[in-house]
Amino acid sequence: MDALTQFIANLHDINLSQLTATSVTSFALIAAAEIGDKSQLVCMTLASRHRPAPVIWGAIAAFALLNTLAVVFGAAIANWLPAYLVAATVAVLFAGFGLHALLNHQDDDEEGDVVEKSGHGIFFTTFFLITVAEFGDKTQLAVVAFSSTAQPVAVWLGSTLALTFTSGLGVLAGRTLLQRIPLALLHKVSGLIFLVLAAVAAYKTYQSLLAAGLLPVF
Repeated sequence: MDALTQFIANLHDINLSQLTATSVTSFALIAAAEIGDKSQLVCMTLASRHRPAPVIWGAIAAFALLNTLAVVFGAAIANWLPAYLVAATVAVLFAGFGLHALLNHQDDDEEGDVVEKSGHGIFFTTFFLITVAEFGDKTQLAVVAFSSTAQPVAVWLGSTLALTFTSGLGVLAGRTLLQRIPLALLHKVSGLIFLVLAAVAAYKTYQSLLAAGLLPVF
């Protein structure tokens, strides 16, 4: 009963406007980064051979697990490390992701071949393939970094919805979407978003250093 009371009290403390803004930012960032990525290619390939529902649910389950691990780790980092160190790490990571997305397009035209494991249901096949493919990927690292400086619940919600959205596009739209919208353009959009967030994190680093008295006030 005490745990339930504490949970309800925590819900009342959530700022809905901030929750919405963070969720939308997380959704836009992850969706732009994941269009045409290997997890979407997994969904495309499996959906071309099987019923779409198990593929979608398998992908959702995998992303929910991966994002939960990422958010928990990100929140733990925020509690263990000084605020300026967390913000500086986030700025460096996001800047690296942004520059990579803007400058590196070697994978834009690659197609992934997925080999389905015999004897397993398509749900577990999708779950296993996406979990292995995305564990430690740039998207999961981005969720870790973002959740260390923003509301973890909002980051989890936005990123999970974004990955569900991109998986649904892979299943329902297939390669039609990728033929109409160049992958290079989508990757540039995600790169710009990462760079903007890197700049925000760099400013938070500056503010945290001032608050800690590690920088002179002019």
